Amino acid sequence: MKNLEKRVLTSIIVFPFSIFFIIKGGYYIVSFLYAILILGNFEVFSNFKKKLTIIVLDLILVASLFAILFLRNDTASSYVLLIWVIILTIASDIGGYIFGKLFKWKKLTKISPNKTVSGAIGSFIFSILSVFLIGFIIEFLTEIDSEIFQKPRYFILAIIFSLAAQVGDITISYFKRLEKIKDTGKLLPGHGGIFDRIDSLMFVVITAYIIYYFKIFP
Repeated sequence: MKNLEKRVLTSIIVFPFSIFFIIKGGYYIVSFLYAILILGNFEVFSNFKKKLTIIVLDLILVASLFAILFLRNDTASSYVLLIWVIILTIASDIGGYIFGKLFKWKKLTKISPNKTVSGAIGSFIFSILSVFLIGFIIEFLTEIDSEIFQKPRYFILAIIFSLAAQVGDITISYFKRLEKIKDTGKLLPGHGGIFDRIDSLMFVVITAYIIYYFKIFP
């Protein structure tokens, strides 16, 4: 459980740090995203050799950063959505790790040997729990009525976002497996590098942008 403690501690530190820049907005969020872009690109170009892999990963990274910036700056609703998906992604990751360690069920995929069916279920459960958590948080950050999160569709969205997070995790694991590497860096204890930390989030924020664009949220 030592690695779990590192993951939880890292999430506790990274989450408020990220939320700080998102809340501040303006040059703060732009500078923060630029830093992620630079660090992410450094890891990609340092660890991956296949040109197609580098192009695909860089496109995903850039698209996700633009999605974050758009959701932060468009409306109060998109702002809330961004905060929610960040919370949900962290919850999904921790839930998957805890359930995967506690319940030794069969492997989910050969692409990522550590992924299990129990871990996937844990990710869905913790993601659904994030619906209740975001309701309390937005009362402190916006004037949006937190009761909107009691609607059934937000629990369905939680499942969709969790699925996107897990697909993102597995997809990046696939590219790392092709290069025969475990982590893209050692910057974040328990998680590896920047790319290892945001692999799920990249796919979730892109999915969130699409859902927001088609007015499925709020």
